[in-house]
Amino acid sequence: MHMSVFDDRVCELGEGPFWHPERSQFFWFDILNRKLLTRDANGPLEWQFEGMASAAGWVDRERMILATETGLSLFHIGEGTLEPLVEVESDDPGTRSNDGRADRQGGFWFGTMGKEAERGRGTIYRYYRGELRRLVSEISIPNAICFTLDGRTAYFADTPSRKVWCQSLDAEGWPEGERRLFLDLSSEGLYPDGAVVDAEGGFWCALWSSGRVARFDAEGRMTHHLDLPGKNSTCPAFGGADMRDVLVTSALEGMTDPDADQGLSYLLRAPVVGVPEPHVIL
Repeated sequence: MHMSVFDDRVCELGEGPFWHPERSQFFWFDILNRKLLTRDANGPLEWQFEGMASAAGWVDRERMILATETGLSLFHIGEGTLEPLVEVESDDPGTRSNDGRADRQGGFWFGTMGKEAERGRGTIYRYYRGELRRLVSEISIPNAICFTLDGRTAYFADTPSRKVWCQSLDAEGWPEGERRLFLDLSSEGLYPDGAVVDAEGGFWCALWSSGRVARFDAEGRMTHHLDLPGKNSTCPAFGGADMRDVLVTSALEGMTDPDADQGLSYLLRAPVVGVPEPHVIL
């Protein structure tokens, strides 16, 4: 398997990578250092924010929706400016956003969590065509938000519980019925972090503290795994000209004596093809 360092800027908490299909460009975050990062033909670029941001979806070529510690904003790429869209927990300085992703219907899901990862302090929300709804409450560290190819099932994890759930969705992408357990990684001692679905419906999940991204089939069986030097692997994203490049972010957070491989962003080649991220409908 081919693997390389995609970007050598060290992230305290690298997260939220995604491929912008209209720009042919990866974007990702260093949440704790309040940065959005990317690379283009001219090299590395980054934007510094006043507050933390953690996840994004693309609206069009020039705009992205960003989950921040006070809500959702539109990021104007060319100007490097944030335009507030909707406030979420802006009156609670103890929480911030975490994982998020656009769904197949054009909505945007994102989670919040306590800044000290307090048990049960997080929530998962969905923004769709101007409407914001609270979907999941009393979650600790929401992660692994992604969607089946037909848009009728959402996945999400609570990392400390080592569990991933799936949730049926209606035609507009809103939850219907009760969530079901998809993965319980307790017996393996694995912590599910960010995740994405490939073109065959496989569920690719970064495993925090394990230096690994694993693929699971629709029945929850592990079919592949890709190892990388960054032990705190946080989230994968498919991209590249053939959608087989996988950018995996990693983190220094929680490490007492990290070596030079930690906190970097790695590029791997996957044995299967990914699918482009859908755009967000405002």
